[in-house]
Amino acid sequence: MKLNENQLSAIKLAGFNISETEISQLLIVENVQKLPLDKLLLVLKISNAAYRAGFPLIDDNTYDHVYLKSLAEQVPEHEYLATVEPEALSDAKTITLPQKMLSTDKSYSFDDIKKWIDKLKKAASELNIDLAHLIVRVTPKLDGYAGYDDGEKLYTRGDGVRGQDISRAFERGLQVAENGDRGKGPGEIVIKKSYFEEYLSKQFDNSRNIQAAVIAEKKVDKSIQKAIDDGACVFYPFALMNGWEGHYTQLLADFEAITNEIWNLVDFDVDGIILETTLPELKNHLGSTRHHHRWQIAFKVNDETAEVKVLSITPQTSRTGKITPVAELEPTKLSGAVLSRATVHHYGMVRDKGIGAGSVVELVRSGLVIPKIERVIEKVEPTFPEHCPSCQSDVAWESDNLICLNTTSCPAQIEHTMSHFFKTLGNIDGFGPKVISKLHEGGIQRIHEIYQMTKGEFETYGIGVKNSENLENALKKSQIIEIEDWRFLAAFGVTRMGLGNCEKLLEHHDIANVFDVSAEEIVNIDGFAEITAKAIADGLKNIREDFFKIYNLNFNLIKTIKADQQLSYNPISGKQIVFTGSMVQGSRKDMEKQAKNLGAKVGKSVTSKTHFLVTGEKVGANKINAAKDKGVQVISEADYLNLINA
Repeated sequence: MKLNENQLSAIKLAGFNISETEISQLLIVENVQKLPLDKLLLVLKISNAAYRAGFPLIDDNTYDHVYLKSLAEQVPEHEYLATVEPEALSDAKTITLPQKMLSTDKSYSFDDIKKWIDKLKKAASELNIDLAHLIVRVTPKLDGYAGYDDGEKLYTRGDGVRGQDISRAFERGLQVAENGDRGKGPGEIVIKKSYFEEYLSKQFDNSRNIQAAVIAEKKVDKSIQKAIDDGACVFYPFALMNGWEGHYTQLLADFEAITNEIWNLVDFDVDGIILETTLPELKNHLGSTRHHHRWQIAFKVNDETAEVKVLSITPQTSRTGKITPVAELEPTKLSGAVLSRATVHHYGMVRDKGIGAGSVVELVRSGLVIPKIERVIEKVEPTFPEHCPSCQSDVAWESDNLICLNTTSCPAQIEHTMSHFFKTLGNIDGFGPKVISKLHEGGIQRIHEIYQMTKGEFETYGIGVKNSENLENALKKSQIIEIEDWRFLAAFGVTRMGLGNCEKLLEHHDIANVFDVSAEEIVNIDGFAEITAKAIADGLKNIREDFFKIYNLNFNLIKTIKADQQLSYNPISGKQIVFTGSMVQGSRKDMEKQAKNLGAKVGKSVTSKTHFLVTGEKVGANKINAAKDKGVQVISEADYLNLINA
């Protein structure tokens, strides 16, 4: 494969020192199954870097269904699969996004949509909402360059938590679509398809070239600048996206007609359809996972199937000790890719459905990165591993799962646990799987041991001088930066203790005392079932020692407001507040913390949901007028203090 100068430049700027010959060898699709893990990750990273820069090395289908699929087959719970592929610029400083930009859950069939609607109906019933009010909004899923606009800065999506400042795009004249105002949150930089075809298609291979160039640090090409000036290239906030809105029963009755209409609604590249409920109370009730909002879903089209013979089942150990079965398949071409592996949900499925060497299954591509076994056509008598594939310890059945009993020294569990901690913490860079693996191979077994390391010690593990310095500084910084106590607790990876459950638990118990809370006490908290409560109580006991070794390093934790304090009346309890300008009575940071203690929800940018904009000194008239246009009550710092002290 011959690479052009733009592709090579994009890869180099992203920090990869690799020759064109090496890249060409890695991109031979037929050899993907032979690539070791580090080389496979390298392909994904350089391909993503080139794609984000606007000069793709491979097409989306090959990236998703060949290379990404291969990673998912080798390591189903690999960190790369669980993170947002960065919309980022190389060597630029990262900053925390005003709001986390979550991924969107995907569906590929009408049945998936019906199941999602059923979840909405169930949630509405739990809130005593009349189903006559259950309205669904359907909009195009733009295929552009993701960003977040808080009215002052435009950020790249980055990894979903931290991005980079690309406000220069607006300084170059980039407009908000639909003649909209700044500050409407997440959206996409896109260019009109008709304009691209007429004026730019001969000069650029695809619209991605344009989107990436708009935010580049270097001077913009004259033709791209003209597209910006002509209003053909815009930032399109999702909040301004037009679409269809109606009762859920109408959506289900006319699904095909509605989705066909939405797919062709805009003059921009579209790669799916977004469906979401419009009820704020339903959104708050359903909440989010770490990856996506439960009240929203994307619909994509792709439903190829094939009958495939299973050659064997390979066990793999996850962070929690669960042994995941991976079906090794007779190579079969499906959706343009040769598939040879598929993850089975758990060994209970292997047992109950008779999956094993010689069985025949129906494989569904359905646009998924990991192919799914839809049904078993020919069963066999399955076999099960007697030992953990990572540490060779004994395994035992726990419901439908086989579990590694070695909870203290299993290499797979240790490395996945350490990676999970830093990833969930979200305020530290540099501790990816490669670094974690090096440290573990060198004898590091626990997270607190990493926090005790110095620059010189990192170097002894084969890490470069500059990277070692960065790692030491990152560790110190992560202890100073404010972080929610529920996020800190979630980083320890206790079973069934995701971010939401951690926050709910800490609304009733202090973080240092949760290890003494019984399963019965947890059940008494709304939202915790008996089985979940027991798993949490047992899991907390298992991490107690490791937790306090890290907790006692004095991280800067933001304490969760207790439920009874949130319910106590004060004028700002439950209200959304934004502070702006220079404050007189204290720092803005202190005022934000005080507001949270009073039960308010503090935001960084004004939206239509903001109740109060509290203004200090040196606040521009445009910002105040924009807030008033959204129906936000604007009050001075003095008025605010009188309000909360009344």
